[in-house]
Amino acid sequence: MPSLKDIRIRINSVKTTRQVTSAMKMVSAAKFKKAQDDISYIRPYVGRLAGIIYRLSGSLEEDFELEWSEERVDNKILLVPVSSNRGLCGAFNANVIKEVERLCKVDFKLQNALDNVDILTIGKQAQKILKAHGYNVINDHNELYSDVNFENVSHIAQELMEAFSIRKYDKIVLVYNEYKNAAVQILRTEQFLPMELPECDGKVDCNHDYIIEPDVPTFIKKVIPDALKTMFYRVILESLASEHGARMTSMHKATDNATEMLSELQLQYNKARQGAITTEILEIVGGAEALQK
Repeated sequence: MPSLKDIRIRINSVKTTRQVTSAMKMVSAAKFKKAQDDISYIRPYVGRLAGIIYRLSGSLEEDFELEWSEERVDNKILLVPVSSNRGLCGAFNANVIKEVERLCKVDFKLQNALDNVDILTIGKQAQKILKAHGYNVINDHNELYSDVNFENVSHIAQELMEAFSIRKYDKIVLVYNEYKNAAVQILRTEQFLPMELPECDGKVDCNHDYIIEPDVPTFIKKVIPDALKTMFYRVILESLASEHGARMTSMHKATDNATEMLSELQLQYNKARQGAITTEILEIVGGAEALQK
């Protein structure tokens, strides 16, 4: 049985840990609220923008060619996992990393065997693990989290679009966590490029009441690059909100576990202390009886 000193040391250690996890929980809660607001603002905008493009593109002629929707043979693949720079957020990062490994081993097994799968990470956690596992991490944008805004995110989106435009990559895939609530994140794997545009096959209402100047093809060519940047910005905000929600939930559970452990340790300490006092009393009584004899 551990001594009173050992139990006291452990109690102090757990108290310190609980203070840290409680502080991290409050910090994440404050950041989570802002990230949640950002998501609530951008989701309707992106949804409406995608809806307009979806309906207009369905009315285009079959011979219409758009650079960003060009289908190619999947020879060269770029995976973009969006993780976090810090840990202590449950399975948030692990899920992204596992999905990237699954894509390399299953969906793009042939390309990976030919060393034609590159990885560009956003977040130190994915970069560290994927490099350690021997995957081809060519670059990172971990600095993005120091100042997340549309301008900084659009630079990364532009970089991806240029890589696709010059045919450096035939397909670009994003892997990230979509925000649902503070406790639940949905892992998403989305094809960023080529952009999938619908065809008017009768199932989609291709009629529209938009007034387009000068014409639909010109409008589509002009708006899609900006739309791609906006959609990529939404992905980053989704991941950011998911990260703070996951960390807040994880630290809340850790704080509760520390509180429960403190109760158990305090009970163990009281029992040990009571046992030590009882032993001392017995020794005193035994010593007194020995002196009387």
